[in-house]
Amino acid sequence: MAAEKPSLEGLRIDRSESVEEGGRGRLWIALAIVVVLVLAVWGWLARPRAPQVRVATAQARTGGAAAAGTVLNASGYVTARRQATVSSKITGKVVDVLVEEGMEIHEGQVLAHLDDSIPRKELALAEAQLASQRRALAENEVRLRQAKLNQDRMRRLHKEGVTTQADQDTADADVDALMARLALGRQDVEVSERQIALRRQDLDDTVIRAPFSGVAVSKDAQPGEMISPVSAGGGFTRTGICTLVDMKSLEIEVDVNESYIHRVQPGQKVIATLDAYPDWQIPAHVIMPVPTADRQKATVKVRLGFEQLDPRILPDMGVKVAFLGDEKAGGAVSGKPVVTVPRAAVRKDGDRDVVFVVQGDKVERRAVGLASGSGEEAVVTSGLASGEQVVVEGPADLKDGATVSIQTSESRR
Repeated sequence: MAAEKPSLEGLRIDRSESVEEGGRGRLWIALAIVVVLVLAVWGWLARPRAPQVRVATAQARTGGAAAAGTVLNASGYVTARRQATVSSKITGKVVDVLVEEGMEIHEGQVLAHLDDSIPRKELALAEAQLASQRRALAENEVRLRQAKLNQDRMRRLHKEGVTTQADQDTADADVDALMARLALGRQDVEVSERQIALRRQDLDDTVIRAPFSGVAVSKDAQPGEMISPVSAGGGFTRTGICTLVDMKSLEIEVDVNESYIHRVQPGQKVIATLDAYPDWQIPAHVIMPVPTADRQKATVKVRLGFEQLDPRILPDMGVKVAFLGDEKAGGAVSGKPVVTVPRAAVRKDGDRDVVFVVQGDKVERRAVGLASGSGEEAVVTSGLASGEQVVVEGPADLKDGATVSIQTSESRR
C-alpha cells in the first residue's frame, strides 16, 4: 500500500498554470474592447458634420393678379390723421373723469370736471362789482338831471339880472362834471361786464369736453390729480385727461426707399395686408408722397388711404403694402393664390433666382420666378409650392444635394 501512494500523487492535475493563462486572456479581451470603443467614439467625433441651416415655410397668399402687377412692396403702420390728447385750458384739480378706454365719444361730450370753487367765487365777486357800479351810475344820472335843472334856473335868473355870471359858470361846470362822471361810470360798467364774461369762461373751462368725435384709446388722469395745459410740477401734474382718436381718419404711412419713389404716384392703387390678418387684403390708394426725404434713412414717407374702413383696422397696426401697376389694378384682389417666402431665402446664380428647398436632411437647388417688387417678402410665381421649406440662413457655399441639419430655436440660443 505504501508503494502505491506516490503513483496516485502523480496522477493529480496542476491548475496553477491554466488559471494564470486564463486571467491574461481576459485582460487582453478587455483591452481590445476599450480600444474598439475609443476608435468608435473618435470616428464619430471626427466625422464631417452637416451644416446647420435656418428654414422658413413658403406661404400661400390670395391675389395672384395683385402680385403679378406689383411694382413695389413696402411696410409701415396704420396712423390716425386726427388724434389728440385732450387737456384743459387751465391748471386745476380733477374732480371726476367720465371716460374709459374704448368708449365712443361725440363732439362736445363732457369728459371730466375740474374743481370750480374758486372760479365760481370770482364770478360772484365780479357780478357784485357790476351791480355796485350800476347803482353808482344810476345815482350819477339822477344828479345830472338835478344839475341840468339848476343850470336852466341859473340861466333864467342871470337873464333877469338876479344872479351873477359866476353863478352861471358854476352851474355849467357842475353839469359838465356830472356828465364826465356818468361817462366814466358807463365805461366801468362795460369793463365789469367783460370781466364777468371772462370769469364765466374760466368757470366753463373747468368742464373738459371732446373737441371731435372718436374713440378714447387711453385714460390719462384720475380724480384728485392735478392737470395743466403745460408740464409743471414734475410727474405729479398730468397734461391730459384722455387720448381721443378719430377712427374715420385712419390711413397708412410707409417709408419708401428714395431709389424707388418714382414708382409711386398719387391715386395709385395699393393692396394693404395687416400683420394681424395676413389673409385679408384691403384695397387702398396713394394719397400723396410727403414732399421731403429722410436724410439718414434715405426714404420718403408716403400716405395711403383705405378705400373702405373696417372696425378691425386699429391705429399703430403693422401693415405691408403692394403698389400696383395700372394695367393690373383692375383685377388686383381676385386672382389665383401665389406663394411668398422671405427675401433672404432667394439667392442669385448668375441672372437666375434660386432657392434651396429642404427635402428630409438634404437640400435641393431650385430655380424660381419672382414678381417684380421689393420688400421683406418675395412673391414666387413659379418653381415653389406652398408648404415647402426653404433655407433662409445657411452657408454661402451650399450645394445641391448637400446634407444639412435644421437649426432649432434651442440651438440658436
